[in-house]
Amino acid sequence: MTADFDGLSDPKAMRALAHPARLQILNRLGVEESATATEVAEIAGITPSAASYHLRMLAKYGFVEDAPPRGDGRERLWRTVGKPLSVGLLPEDQPEVRDAKVALMAAFRREANQEADRALASVETEPEEWRDATVFDRTRVKVTAEELTGLYKAIRELIEPYAVRRREKTGVPDGARAAEVQVNLFPVITRPVPGLPTEDHGLAQRGAEAEQAEREAKGAKGGSGEGSQG
Repeated sequence: MTADFDGLSDPKAMRALAHPARLQILNRLGVEESATATEVAEIAGITPSAASYHLRMLAKYGFVEDAPPRGDGRERLWRTVGKPLSVGLLPEDQPEVRDAKVALMAAFRREANQEADRALASVETEPEEWRDATVFDRTRVKVTAEELTGLYKAIRELIEPYAVRRREKTGVPDGARAAEVQVNLFPVITRPVPGLPTEDHGLAQRGAEAEQAEREAKGAKGGSGEGSQG
């Protein structure tokens, strides 16, 4: 079965991909030209046999494929099919498809957040040029839906020449290393407004805190008296 890379729509394929270990494996293969089950198992924190199973499932739905052998050819090598993954909700989606898409998008976000957290935690140990190149940016824009779609296409066009698979074909310059660009474009949803606490609520809160402090003071006094006996 071949995955629809212009926009995933097969609920079975999306559920297969949403597994955390499979996303980690796919990310690993997206950086390296090829890898064995043992090599990706180390990244995903699973056994080689479990990695082999996850790789077979990814291959079943068209996300990875066999890579040319190396050395004596005894170990099976895997690689990604080299196409970007995307998923989006459509008005005509059936409930099963919609649920699978939402689960996969949530899995994508968790994995992306973890990747950004690791980078942030290590940024101070990076060489100066890489510290300067590391950016966490967030910008609010005023756009129509069509403009937001066009903005995404323009960003993709800028990124595409630097994609790992494209760079491997055109030539990787000295000093290059794997980096990640995360793109999130979405309409802002108004946050719920809880409102300010009322004066009565504030008085009640302070009263409850005073009562709690008094009970703790009495308990401490009683405890010290018992300890002096015997």
